[in-house]
Amino acid sequence: MVDLDQDQLGRYSRQILLPDVGEAGQKKLLAAKVLVIGLGGLGSPVAEYLVRAGVGTLGIVDSDSVEVSNLHRQTLFNAEDIGKKKTAAAQAYLHKINPDVKIIPHDLRLKSNNIMAIINDYDVVVDGSDNYPTRYLINDACVLSNKILVHGAFLRFEGQVTVIKPRKGPCFRCLFPEPPPNGAVPSCQEAGVLGALAGVIGSIMAAEALKLIIGIGESLVGELFVFDSLGMNFRKVKISRNSKCPVCNEKPTIKELIDYDWFYDG
Repeated sequence: MVDLDQDQLGRYSRQILLPDVGEAGQKKLLAAKVLVIGLGGLGSPVAEYLVRAGVGTLGIVDSDSVEVSNLHRQTLFNAEDIGKKKTAAAQAYLHKINPDVKIIPHDLRLKSNNIMAIINDYDVVVDGSDNYPTRYLINDACVLSNKILVHGAFLRFEGQVTVIKPRKGPCFRCLFPEPPPNGAVPSCQEAGVLGALAGVIGSIMAAEALKLIIGIGESLVGELFVFDSLGMNFRKVKISRNSKCPVCNEKPTIKELIDYDWFYDG
């Protein structure tokens, strides 16, 4: 690996001081490629902390434009960004934070016919999406391509995080084999969410991604981290691989990616 220059030694000095990181760990971060899917309440803090930490290449995926209702929790954007494409606004903001990080925007909705080509170029995938079809699509694509996946979700006052290492721990379908019917689970738009909660869960997701890249600590593989902000309760729930999981068992029944278009079409 190339030696760190003086600017990098200064920028990342407080991180390099950590015995488990050091210059070797920082070099791993600078060489890493991470894909953040969704630039909402979770993707915003994830992307920002990864850029500040010095992840060398960051892909960002989103097809939406900034709306005024986003601003209470989506920290990549401000009032001047309303109406702009999220990927463009986020790229501009993140470049100002750390111009050395290569930001690759993907202004699109992930589908079965495009996701594999996109995730193929990245080492770690971080799922900050806000709907079940995309979560299942990301999970299946990562399992089929053997990509590490950091998953997070939140609603109202509670959030959760887990890490999926294909064939070394359970996947999202081990917990929930099929997506719920359309309308069965309310969205943030319908049920609301505490904006600060997104920052807590997103920060944990970013920390998990950084640890995985550097190769330190214990990850949330096989565990679901749950945070209740009203009761201020943190807990970890053990989860196991489902021997009948349709995508990650020894004889999977799902061998191709699925688009759950009915979820969007009602």
